[in-house]
Amino acid sequence: MTWQQAQAEVTDALSPLLADPDPVRAADAVHRRAADLAMPHRTLRAHTARLTLTDEAAARRTARQLTRTGTDAAAVGVGMALLVRLGEPEDVPCLKALGMLHGLADAASAALDPLDRQAAALLYIRHRDRRGELAPLTDAIATGDAEAVRSALLSLPDEDRALWLARRIAEAADLHGLLRARPQDAELLALTGRLLHRMADQLESRPDILDYRPARAVYEALVRHADRLPPTPEHRALLLSVALDLHSGPAVLLDWRPGRRLALLDALDGLLPAAAQEPVPGDREADWFRRNRHLPFARAGDGDRPRWEVVVVHRSPDSSAVETRILIDGVPLVPALFGKGRGHPPEYLIDSGRLRAAPEPREVQLCEAYCTEGCCGALYVTIRRDGDEVVWDGWRGAVGPPPPPYRFDAAAYDAELARAERDHSWCWPARSTARLVAAGLRDRPDLTSRWEVAVSWVATDWRDPDTTVVQLRFTPSAPPPGTGGSLYFTWRLPDDDSPPGDRAAAALRRLETDDPKAFAVFDGGDTELAEALGYRTAPPAPRT
Repeated sequence: MTWQQAQAEVTDALSPLLADPDPVRAADAVHRRAADLAMPHRTLRAHTARLTLTDEAAARRTARQLTRTGTDAAAVGVGMALLVRLGEPEDVPCLKALGMLHGLADAASAALDPLDRQAAALLYIRHRDRRGELAPLTDAIATGDAEAVRSALLSLPDEDRALWLARRIAEAADLHGLLRARPQDAELLALTGRLLHRMADQLESRPDILDYRPARAVYEALVRHADRLPPTPEHRALLLSVALDLHSGPAVLLDWRPGRRLALLDALDGLLPAAAQEPVPGDREADWFRRNRHLPFARAGDGDRPRWEVVVVHRSPDSSAVETRILIDGVPLVPALFGKGRGHPPEYLIDSGRLRAAPEPREVQLCEAYCTEGCCGALYVTIRRDGDEVVWDGWRGAVGPPPPPYRFDAAAYDAELARAERDHSWCWPARSTARLVAAGLRDRPDLTSRWEVAVSWVATDWRDPDTTVVQLRFTPSAPPPGTGGSLYFTWRLPDDDSPPGDRAAAALRRLETDDPKAFAVFDGGDTELAEALGYRTAPPAPRT
C-alpha cells in the first residue's frame, strides 16, 4: 500500500466518525475502525494528523474521550494525533500521563509540543536518553530548583553525544529563563553558544533551531553579553561558529526583525580578534579560526550581496564535515527547500564543475538526505544558460510547494562561481591533499585502471580530519569461476606535516609502480569473491 492509498483509507474510515457530535459513540466507533485498519500505530497517527476535519469541536471531544477512556493503543494514538492540532491546556495532565506508557511517548510529546514545551521536552529526553546520561539534568528540572538546573546543565560534557538533544535540553531546562535571570553568567553563555550551534546543525533532519521558539531572543542574549566570555581559543571558535550559523546557516530563516541579524554579526565581528596571517601548524583549532575568521563578515562593507552566492563552510575544527551553502538573495537554499541534510561538499559541487551553466540543461543534486536518497529523498535542480541569464528550475525533491524558477545575471553568476573555485580557504592540509589526489586521479585514470581498480571516493577521515582517505573499488576482469561483484580497499594517508602537494605527488607516484591492493586495507565487498581471492576483513580496533 502506498502512502497516498493509506491516507485515503484512513480518511474514509475516520473522517465521518470524527464529525459525530456524540463523543462516546464516536470513540467506540474509532476503536473498531482503528483495529480494522491494521496499520502500524505510528503510520495511523501520521495519517490521522493530516485529516481534513469538518467539525473541529466534535473531533476535539472525541479525541478527549479516546485519550481519557481508550483501551486500545491504536485508538488512543488517534486521539493524541488529533490533539496535536486541537489540544488545549486542559489536555496537558492527561498527555503527560499517557507519555509514561510504553509506545506512547512520541505521540504524547508531539501533542504536548504546542501546549507545554517544557513538559514535551522532558518526556522526549526521558524516552530517548536510554543510557541515562541526561538523568541528572531531568532530575534537577523535576525539583524546580533553578540553581540545580544550572549546575546540571554546566555538567554536560562538551561533545555531540551529550548535546544531540540540544533543543529539547534548552526547552526542558528553560534556558531562556535562566539567561534572563543570569544575563552575565559566562559559563551559562558558553553553554548557550554550544546549544545554539548544535541546534543549527542540519546533519540529520530539519534543523532544530527553526523549532526553538525563543531562538532569536537567546541569540540576542548571547551576543549582547558575549564580552563576558574569557578570551580563550575555545570561546573565540564558538563565537565564530555562531556567526557562521547566523550568516549562511539555517538560523538565517528565523523571523528576524529588519537589520537585527546583521547587527548581531557586526557585534560578533567586533568581539573576535584578528586572524593569524600564516597557517598555524599543529593547532587545529587556531588554524580553523584563521581560515574561517573572514567568512561571515567579508561582505559586510561591500554593498549589496550577490543575488546568487556560494559559501563553503567547514563547521568544526574537529570534524571533516564541509558543506556548500547556496544562498539566493541571502537565503540558504538547502534548509529553506529541503531540510533533511547538509549541502554536498565543495569537491562534489564546485571542483567537479557541476554548478557551471551551459546551454544544455544539467540536473544537479544539491543535497541528499542523511539516510540516503532511497529513504528520505534528495534535492535536485536543473541548471541552464539562457542568453545573458542562468536559470535554475526543474526542481525535484523540495519539501512543500514547488520552488519557482530563479534567473540570475550570467556574468555575475560566472564571477561568483569563479571566485568560489579559486577560494580554498576552507581546506586544511589533509583536505588539500585529498583534493590534489582526487584531481590527479581524474587527470590520469591509468594510475588506477592498470590495477583494475576505480576510485570510489577521496576525502578526509570522518573521525580524524588530519588523515586523507582514498577508497578504491576492485572489479576483476576475470573473476574466479562462480564469483562476481567488487571488493573495496581503503588507503589511509596520515598527515606527516609535509606540504599537501608533496604528499599528493608521492601518493600518485606510488600508484605508478605499486598495486594498491597490496598495501591498502581490504574493506569488504562480495563475500564469495573475497574468499576466492584470499581477502579477509581486518578485525575491528579495540574500543577505547
